[in-house]
Order: sequence, then C-alpha cells, then structure tokens
Amino acid sequence: MKVKEQLLTLSPYKPGKPIEEVKKEYNLETVVKLASNENPYGCSNRVKEAIYEELNHMALYPDGYSAELRTALAEYLHVKGEQLIFGNGSDEVIQIICRALLSPETNTVMATPTFPQYRHNAVIEGAEIREVPLRNGDHDLSAMLSAIDEQTTVVWVCSPNNPTGTYVKQKDLMEFIKQVPKHTLIVMDEAYYEYAAQEEDFPQTVDLLDEYENLIVLRTFSKAYGLASLRIGYGIANEALLQRIEPAREPFNTSRMAQKAAIEALKDQDFINECKRKNEDGLQQYYAFCEKNGLNYYPSYTNFVLIDFGQPGDEVFQFLLERGYIVRSGNALGFPTSVRITIGTKEQNEQIIQLLQEYVSKHKSFA
Repeated sequence: MKVKEQLLTLSPYKPGKPIEEVKKEYNLETVVKLASNENPYGCSNRVKEAIYEELNHMALYPDGYSAELRTALAEYLHVKGEQLIFGNGSDEVIQIICRALLSPETNTVMATPTFPQYRHNAVIEGAEIREVPLRNGDHDLSAMLSAIDEQTTVVWVCSPNNPTGTYVKQKDLMEFIKQVPKHTLIVMDEAYYEYAAQEEDFPQTVDLLDEYENLIVLRTFSKAYGLASLRIGYGIANEALLQRIEPAREPFNTSRMAQKAAIEALKDQDFINECKRKNEDGLQQYYAFCEKNGLNYYPSYTNFVLIDFGQPGDEVFQFLLERGYIVRSGNALGFPTSVRITIGTKEQNEQIIQLLQEYVSKHKSFA
C-alpha cells in the first residue's frame, strides 16, 4: 500500500512519558509534569459543574455548528458569530487552513524555531516550506516579508511564540500586515493570548479583522482556561474567508462536553485573572534563579520559560526526569542547550528550581 511520499519524511507526534511510566521506571512516588504548558491550577469550578451535568447526554452527537458556544464567544469577543470557526484544539484549525490553502503548487512562510504543526501540516500537503530564523528570539518580520511571493498562500506568526515566549509588538505587526499581499493569509497564532494581552504594546488583532480580510487569529481554551484534555480551539476571521475554508472542517469535530465547558470557562474571568497573577509570580521565581546563576533566558509572556543552561538540553531533561520532574528538552525545539519549563504552582517551582540549582552548582564546579 502506497502512502504520500511526504509522510515518509515525518514522525508522529511523540508526547512526553506518562507520569505513571516515569514513576515505575525510576521508582518514584511523586512525579510532576511541567512539559506541555498546561494550567497547573486546572479549570474553573463552573466548568466542572457543566461537565458533570453533560454526562447525562453522552449518547448524543454534538452540535456541529457549535451554536451556543458560537453565540457566547461572539458576544465575548464583540464579533459576529459567522466570524468564528471551531476546532479540536487550535491544532485542528491549523490543519484546516493547510488543507484548504496549501498544495504542491504553493509555498508557506514561517519562523524557525516555532510551533512545529505549521511545518508538519505543510509537509503533508506537499507545499514548499520557507523558514526564516528567529532574530534574538523574535520573528524576523522583514525577512519573512522578503520570503513571500506570488505562490505564498499562508504566512504564520506565532505570538507569543512557542518555544521562546516572545511576542510581536503592535508597531512591528502593523508594518508587516500592511505589506503582506492580499493573496497571502496571515495566521496570527495566539494560543497564549490570555497571558500576554495586558501588555501595552501587545496587538489587539481582533480589532484588525474588518480592515484586513486576509487575517485569521487563532486562540484556544487549552492553556489559561485549563481545558487541554477537551480539545477546543477557534479561529476568528472575515466571514467570507471562513465560508471558503469551512468545508475542510469535519462535521462533529468538537464534543458537546467541550462546547459546554468552554461556555462556562468564558464566564469565569476571575479565575483567569488569578491564574495570570500566579503565573507572573512563577515567572519571577525562574528569572531570579537565572539571574543568580548568570543563565540566559527569554522574558516570557506565556506560562512557560526557555532557559539556556549551556549544557545539552537532553542532559538537563534526564537529570530532572530521574528526580520526578518532566520538562521539555530544547533539543527537540531548536535550542539544543536549553530546556522549556511550564510554570507550575509556587511549590512546584520552588522544588524544581532547587534541583536546577543543584545541577548548575555541580557543573560550575567542573568548569
């Protein structure tokens, strides 16, 4: 049986080791996962109540149009319901965009390193991929503009960027958007929007949709809202654009439970604000550790931090894994001497920083 040749160049997504497997392998009683940028405080109690009630309707198909959630989210964002598209996580919206717009006759432009699913899906569609290296952790927008031509159908901007945690400033983004040709879709991936939105120069991209018909903004309920396991994300764009790409969406792609949970999550902004405050406190814990030890890091506007230890990232990862902490080695993210750590609770941060201090002190003694 012959599959697409481009699939032979790809590897399936490999999640981190399950907690139970790590416990068994290293004979540990407690394991803390700080690898996937999940909210350590879970989700709103309103969400838990909604999920419990929804258990009575497990035999029913979901609303394929997500009408109730569509209405609630449109009101929250001050857009029309027709300007929304929902996905099984924002990952699926990325897949829908690639399926609708990319082909072997087209190319797509993106930063590197950035969220790998842009590249992954572009490879599957057979499109030419034009990657532009980050500049000091930021998107090099001028170089990305230079890479766009008549065959460029999609340009990706991850802001805040994963894995660096940096964001594109308002002034820089506006200069970029104004110069991107109309035939190229600009995808603003804002999965970490809730953590960065309070910054004075963070672009409020939804306000630009009426003026720029070639713009789509992606967001998710997986991060700050704590609904990662329910897989629900969305895109906001011009109504005409969404009508053209909607046929690439599967009919029942988001569950009843996810839709109900998202509606209730939107209603509890106090929970989101409290999570943001605790996350900022957590970032400060890591910054203090880095500055104490002279380690380079990118100031983050997300719920993770990328730290350069000047040692193989896989080695730091393994050191922590054997002591009950699962993080993400930068080796797989384009930063081979770094580690990306999700911001946990205050106690989790204190414990892992204590281990990191042990690791750093040990390697300083060998220097």
